[in-house]
Amino acid sequence: MNQIEFYEAKLNYETDSWDLFEALENNQDIIVVDARSKQAFEVEHIPSSVNFPHSTTSELTTSNLDKTKTYVTYCDGIGCNASTKGALKFSKLGFKVKELLGGLDWWKRDGYATEGKKSTPGKIPSHP
Repeated sequence: MNQIEFYEAKLNYETDSWDLFEALENNQDIIVVDARSKQAFEVEHIPSSVNFPHSTTSELTTSNLDKTKTYVTYCDGIGCNASTKGALKFSKLGFKVKELLGGLDWWKRDGYATEGKKSTPGKIPSHP
């Protein structure tokens, strides 16, 4: 694999907060997946995201999901690997997946809002 192929492949599997926000704004076929525990999701999460804890993600729990959409997994941030575990499980189940770089931490640093018990103000996608 040469450098160009490496970076093209990397962009196929990762996204950042800005690109995710723009994709949501433009109503692209994206489902944002919080791969953390239910308790963490209830405290704070990205607006319009759905909670699929990586530890419970299976063929049964994802059976009603649309495989034509792209699923973007996230967790707390770079010190957390729940998004990677979630992305791996979704990939093994036949979904197209990207991982959100920096997770919830970088989402908030970039000025985007969160929801939950400890919600933070910020920009909210108009077409979540």
